[in-house]
This record gives sequence, C-alpha cells and structure tokens, in this order.
Amino acid sequence: MAAQEPADPARRAAAGLPAGVVVERRVEWHDTDAAGHYHFSSIQRWAEAAEAVLLRRLGLAQLFGSIPRVHFEADYRERLWFGDLVRVEFRVVRVGASSLHYTFDVHGPRGLSASGAMSVVHSAATARGTERWPDHVRRALAEAGPQTPESYA
Repeated sequence: MAAQEPADPARRAAAGLPAGVVVERRVEWHDTDAAGHYHFSSIQRWAEAAEAVLLRRLGLAQLFGSIPRVHFEADYRERLWFGDLVRVEFRVVRVGASSLHYTFDVHGPRGLSASGAMSVVHSAATARGTERWPDHVRRALAEAGPQTPESYA
C-alpha cells in the first residue's frame, strides 16, 4: 500500500519530509492527579494517541500490534490543568532498518508544557526479534510530510 499523493499544494510541497501530525484535545478530569494538574503519564498517552492518528492517516493501521515501544522519554516544563487546550506536535525523526524514532512537543495555554522522544521497533507479536520495514512503510514514514491536523477539543 503506497502513501497517497497529497491533494492540496501546501502538503504536496511538504511531501518528501518525514511524516508528522498535530493533534489537539482538552485536559480531561481523568488526566489530572491529586494536585489538580495533569498526571505525568498523560503525556505518554497523548503522544501515543498522536502516533495512532499519524499511522491511520498514512494508511498504516496494520502496524498496530507489531511496533512495541523500546524507549520513551519526556521533559516536563509547564503544568497543564483540567480543561486546558493541549496541542501535540508529533513527528518522525528517523526511520532505521527496523526502528522508528519520533519526537513530540506538547503545548498548552502557557506555552511548551512537555517535549520528548519515543522509539518503536517493527516486530510481529509472535516474533523473537525485529523485522525490516517494508519499502512502502519506510517511504510513508520518511516522506509523507505533515498530515492534516486533528482536533478533539
């Protein structure tokens, strides 16, 4: 399955760049902790939600279940509170032979709230090791450019 040619001129101009997406949502009550601001684990959930949007946009939903996480890191910079609008900027930074490296920034109403990185590998659920990315997957991740943003707000 090949990545589709972007329809609008701005996205066509960005084709050839690594894939990325912006996802917006609100901090929900279940995202907060006893102190009233977002729980640290919310950042990981928001990053994974943005990854899911990106893979679906690229037509790569078949990867779910075969891309275990091997690394996650986040730097927390500013608190987010219940009801705040959150913008997650999620992007591919490198596609290895069987690995995939993302970075992300989480912005709130007071600016950058968190930034981080996540790495996954291509490995079927029953595999004992990693597998090379198929060519069409590698191309989509490395060259599809920014995807249409998504808002849950």
